[in-house]
Amino acid sequence: MAAKKAVKKTENMEQNTPKKQLTIGVLTSGGDAPGMNAAIRAIVRVGIAKGCKMIGIKRGYAGLLSEEFIDMDVTTVCDTIQTGGTILQTARCPEFLTEEGEDHGAKICQKHGLDALIVIGGDGSFRGARTLAKRGVNVIGIPGTIDLDIPCTEYSIGFDTAINTAMDAIDKIRDTSSSHERCSIIEVMGRNAGYIALYCGIANGAEDILLPEFYDGNEQAIINNIITNRKRGKTHHIIVNAEGIGHSNQLAKTIEAATGIETRATILGYLQRGGRPTCTDRVHASTMGALAVDVIIEGKKNRIIALQKGKYVDLDIEEALDMKKDISKYQYEISRLLSV
Repeated sequence: MAAKKAVKKTENMEQNTPKKQLTIGVLTSGGDAPGMNAAIRAIVRVGIAKGCKMIGIKRGYAGLLSEEFIDMDVTTVCDTIQTGGTILQTARCPEFLTEEGEDHGAKICQKHGLDALIVIGGDGSFRGARTLAKRGVNVIGIPGTIDLDIPCTEYSIGFDTAINTAMDAIDKIRDTSSSHERCSIIEVMGRNAGYIALYCGIANGAEDILLPEFYDGNEQAIINNIITNRKRGKTHHIIVNAEGIGHSNQLAKTIEAATGIETRATILGYLQRGGRPTCTDRVHASTMGALAVDVIIEGKKNRIIALQKGKYVDLDIEEALDMKKDISKYQYEISRLLSV
């Protein structure tokens, strides 16, 4: 009887013992992407709703090393879901690419008592997250890049806004290109990945799409296609060129010299990284941000939040970052058929 009372008393003590308040840090690193603020907002509000202390780290890993820490509450993220860029700002940090910088970053996380650090960014940011994880920091990654080049996920924050921005710009260029009977080369962002170029090429009905994954450097084939289409009566020719190929201005000169057709190159550049995030980006960012907090509360460590087969999942950081992803060959093939 006494033993039963002791057990019951122990259970009551455990129930009455307050749980340690978790301290969660969040930073945005690398290139900004529309929707990052929606993710930050979700992280902060869900974290506070579940009893966590929320810390914002300004200017990415550079701010981590210089200890630019700020307390965040529900009002900190008011009226941010609709804004582009990142309220926490971002910066490149060469120092963090060194072992000394990585060690220093891990020590700062420990100094400030961070139970977890949420990193929103692309593949470079995730490489930094991986090094921190190896040094004992619990890191949760959220894919935020317009390039869509993170292998473990079908979607990354900012991609939808970027392709819609680029699509709108290309539609406008097509209008004037047709009026002047020009060939227009539009270079879109994406670094070494051709996702933006492929999506815009299909959506804008481009006659040629140049992707790092498939382009063989055959300029004569492009020239022949332009001449063939002109004979068919086409009054314009749109070429969507991926950043990973580049040299758009030189290609324009080559085409004009070979065909006699006025050819202009337009490099859309950072236009694609700004602006109000689309509904799709806001919803994905909010859901991924909330899930990042949930996995921390569940006690999981070193995870990457991803979208796979239409479902939000969390993956081991090592497994996630070792995955491979290929651009859709089928979509590329149909884009060529649709351009005829």
